Amino acid sequence: MTVAIAPSETSEMPEPAETPEVTPVSSVSEEFAGSEWSEPSAEPDESVDAPLDAADVSPLVARDAQEFGAYARTGGWAFGLKVARSVRPGGQPAGETPKVSAKEFAALADCSPERVMRYYKAWDKAADDGVVPHFEALAPGAEVELPGADLWLTYYSSRSSAGSERGTAITEAAEAEGIRPTKALEVAENPTALRAAIMADPSTARAARHALLDRIKEDPDLQAELARDIVRTDDLKKAVASESRSADRVGYVRQIAESGQVKTPAGQTIDAPVDLRQEAERHLSLLDELDEDEDTGEWATEAYDTLKNLVVEAVEADPELRVQERRTKFYSSLTKATKAFEELTFDDVQEFAEDDMVQQLEELQEAIASCITALRGARTSSA
Repeated sequence: MTVAIAPSETSEMPEPAETPEVTPVSSVSEEFAGSEWSEPSAEPDESVDAPLDAADVSPLVARDAQEFGAYARTGGWAFGLKVARSVRPGGQPAGETPKVSAKEFAALADCSPERVMRYYKAWDKAADDGVVPHFEALAPGAEVELPGADLWLTYYSSRSSAGSERGTAITEAAEAEGIRPTKALEVAENPTALRAAIMADPSTARAARHALLDRIKEDPDLQAELARDIVRTDDLKKAVASESRSADRVGYVRQIAESGQVKTPAGQTIDAPVDLRQEAERHLSLLDELDEDEDTGEWATEAYDTLKNLVVEAVEADPELRVQERRTKFYSSLTKATKAFEELTFDDVQEFAEDDMVQQLEELQEAIASCITALRGARTSSA
């Protein structure tokens, strides 16, 4: 197996004088393809007093060490070079070059053509960026200085799904998040593993929740599906109702603090007294200091109840405002009663008429008459 070694580093291990013929082992490329190099920890061997003499080392061991060092420095580039210098570019006739097709190379390597093409495409992208030479500049057996191992994963994807429309979208999203696409593609190809991580790890579950919230802003179908899941699950439905109530109460406090206006129990919109607005600002400051994942329910309820009571006290303390409040409340009740009565229909009443209905209407008539009398009396006395 021939491996490219950077010229500047050839002095590290002298080439053995004689290298026996060894049958290539195809599993080497399969083992290292697309993998991440992690240097194993090693304890120094105290029994070695002097450096080894290369002449005393088996040629096979020396060759393995050289190839190991080349891969440690260059990672997948070492195998990418093998493909780049041995596989002919698309469109180049077979008779013009000793190179072979990707399919033929894969047969010789005892691996899939898809795997060969992933190395081919990675090298092609890197060549377009000027990182490595183009295919046309490389002949079988050519040696070039290779980039560092860390750069390999910028161009190589070990998953065939990366070329699909779905894979492309995942790759772009991963790059936007500043992570390697291979990691995101691996997760996407194994949703069962993703589910296991979410179920077992709270931090993973929180990350998934944030991702879903970001996605549903632009995915109406997912919004609808999630809403259906919530309303069909009693516990979730109750939790949503509780959070919605808390949000409304926080909104009530925020409205007073920021706009300086407040609605009275009867529905009037008035300017909030100075002390009421200050109290709203104090509670809002406490609410805003809560962590994002902290339950706001208790704090929101306390703030809401406190401000509601202060609004009632403010209304009662102002004689003119107190009269307006009662007038507004009376009109509101009168409007509701009128609307309810107008909604009564007497079509086909003969089919369901009962004595109780007549009795309730008569009592209502008497109540209305009493109200009219009271209002007329009040008008007369005030005049």
